[in-house]
This record gives sequence, structure tokens and C-alpha cells, in this order.
Amino acid sequence: MNLKTFKIGGVHPEENKLSADKEIEVFPVPKKVYIPISQNLGAPSKPVVNKKDQVKAGQLIAKGEAFISANVHSSVAGTVSKIDKVIDQSGYKRDTIIIDVDGDEWDESIDRSEEINRDITHLEPDSIIKKLGEKGIVGLGGATFPSHVKLMVPEGKTAETLIINGVECEPYLTADHRLMMEKGEEMLIGVSILMKGLKVDKAYIGIESNKPDAIAHISNLAQKFKGIEVYGLKVKYPQGAEKQLIKALTGREVPSGKLPIEVGCVVNNVGTAFSVYEAVQKNKPLMERVVTVTGKELPKPSNFLVRIGTPVSELVEKAGGLPESTGKVVSGGPMMGKALTSLEVPVIKGTSGILVFPARVSKRVPMQHCIRCGKCVTACPMGLEPYLLSQLAQKERYEGAEDERIMDCMECGSCHFTCPSGRPLLDYIRLGKNKVGQMIRNRGK
Repeated sequence: MNLKTFKIGGVHPEENKLSADKEIEVFPVPKKVYIPISQNLGAPSKPVVNKKDQVKAGQLIAKGEAFISANVHSSVAGTVSKIDKVIDQSGYKRDTIIIDVDGDEWDESIDRSEEINRDITHLEPDSIIKKLGEKGIVGLGGATFPSHVKLMVPEGKTAETLIINGVECEPYLTADHRLMMEKGEEMLIGVSILMKGLKVDKAYIGIESNKPDAIAHISNLAQKFKGIEVYGLKVKYPQGAEKQLIKALTGREVPSGKLPIEVGCVVNNVGTAFSVYEAVQKNKPLMERVVTVTGKELPKPSNFLVRIGTPVSELVEKAGGLPESTGKVVSGGPMMGKALTSLEVPVIKGTSGILVFPARVSKRVPMQHCIRCGKCVTACPMGLEPYLLSQLAQKERYEGAEDERIMDCMECGSCHFTCPSGRPLLDYIRLGKNKVGQMIRNRGK
């Protein structure tokens, strides 16, 4: 197999796909859920329910009113106990709708049958976009950008190719892998729906070669779908980043500061494609998702289909409980994930994994002086100079950091991973990006 990849930078962390052979397990409905009203990249939604209201699973509970925003639906049936500020996975308190669960009654409009609905001949682009907006579909690859907005191609731009990210390059995570293996046909129908929504006639699905079963399975299924091609990719992080994936699959390079549509591409994750299928063909909102719960010392690494709003503590308990050796629990992958301040935070639309790390690997190595080895430069997939950006941010020289393209940093952590001196390069770069972003917004006022 001729494997594709991006050319500049990248690293090879230990894969640790401990749960790759664990089939998706439907997680029990919790007794109480905590559903934040902001679960997308954009403006928070506005609650449309009040305390003591009765709700069903799949019912709209918060409406996205801004252009870049997403509807939020109840994942359970029960009573709204209150709307309060609750600590989320970022460590900050956010407005959250808290629901006491009573049974599991779903909205009557949702098709709960196991039968696959393959007919999309009647669908039109506008109706697809409308449905994705109604059902609160967002990107499940990490960014949680509202999917209906992504399909609304700006005037003057043309979409030519849909790119589907089945890479899952973050170590430990296997949710997308299992979804492709167990729901591959539904996912491909979702891809076809996205193609219709974008008005394109070709889609490329990229899957890393450490998932040969998924490559073979999806390739076999894709033969029945017009315009969909599956490509194996070399194993290299961060291959799943949209600019690197576009480069690997099409050879096109997204210009600095621009979006994929600039080169005629739109990128979606395989989990997003499956949720698109459920929204359009089953009328089901994004109210649950597959989450990998894993760790080298966790008793039962697993992949769970979890209702949005379920406390993380319940997932960890179901996977065998928190080991005494635990030093850190991370939401997401080890490269770009965030350490949690509490296990009582809820699962949200963007939760791809929960990783439990032992104390012995949870502490940073002592920081030493930069030895000018250049490894961070070699590793950077964006062709940046992380050591320089870090220094400029540390010295508060933000104009210089902007000139050196600090805003192009995707915060993948490759520089930090490869630094032999243990320097917190990404920490300072994130600080610099925050300050430069403020400068850019102030100039626009």
C-alpha cells in the first residue's frame, strides 16, 4: 500500500491504543446530568427551559442564536432541577442545565430503530444544512465547530473536495477506530450527506496504517458509495490536524492565516459524519457520543457510548475505578488534551477520551537551559520556530511574535514533546497567542 503523509515536521509518540479491540459499550443512563449551554466553538446557546420543566431525551433545551453557535438538547428524560454555574472541563464555571433523570423517554420524532436508512436521494443542500443546525451537530474531532456553518461556503469560495478525518493520531484514543469498525456504513452515508450539503462529488477518507482493519473495512464498504475514496496514511502525529491531512491527501497547502476552503477543501471527522447520518436520517440530535476511557494502569480500558452531561467520575468507575497510583486525569489525548481539576465535570460534545495517568509519568521533567539543538523546529508541522516564539512571548514582545506567525501554531505539542531540555515551549506560545489575538481583535474595533 502506498501510504501518504505530510512532509514537514511531526513526531512519533508511543501509540498505546489499549482499547482498540474493545467494542463500543452502551453506558448506563446516569441519575443526573450536567449539560453546559456552551459546547461549541462560538457563542453560548440560550436556555429555552426553566427550573422544574419536564424534558425528554432529544428535546431542545438551549438554542444557538448567534451565527456561530449550536443548539443543545437534553440527553435524558427527567426534570430540570436548576440552571447553575458548574465547573466544566476547562476548570471554569459555566452556565449549565442540571437534569434529574426519570426513566428514558425519547422525543417521539427520533427514529430509534436499528434499521439503516440508506435513501438520501430526496435530500437538498439547504435542508441538510438546516437539519444539522436544528440537531446541534458540531465537529467531533476536537474543535466542535458547528457543522451547519462549515457547510455554508463563503461567497467567492468553492468547495471541491470533502476530507474525512479517520486518522485518530492522538495516542490512546480509539473511539473513532471503533466507530468505523462498528458503524462504518452509517458513517459513509453521513459522508454522502455531507457531500450533498457541500455540492461536491468527491470525498477522501484518511486512516492511519496502525488501523489496517478499519482501512480494509471502510475500503470494502466504500465501493458501494459514489465518489468516496479511502487512503492509508503513515503513522505520524499530528496527521489528523486539518492542514496536515489536506496536504497528505491532496498535496495542497492551506496559506498562513487561511481556512481549508481557501484550497477548495472542507474537513470533517468520522464521528461527525456518523452524527450527521443520525441527525438527517434518524432525526436524532447530538445527545451522546463515543468516549475512550483508558490508561496503562486502569483495570478495564473501554469505549463507551455516553449521554452528554454524564459525570466523568462514572465513566472512570465503570472502567474499573481510579487506581491508587493515579497522578493526573486528562480529557482528550495526551498531546493536546487538558488535565481535569475534578472528576465531577460532565462529558460534553467535544469529549473524545478520558485518560488516567500514573503519578510517575504525570510530572514534568526539570526545565533546563535551551541547548540550541533545533529539535523543536524540526518537529513543528507548521514550519515555525517554537523556541523563538516561546522567547518572544516570555519577554512580552508580542508584535515580534505576530510577525513570526505565532497565530499559525495549532498547539499540537510536538515541540514540547521533543524538547530534551524540558522547556515549557507550548505554555509560553499559548500565552503569546492569547495576547496577540487580543491585539488583533482590538485593531478590528
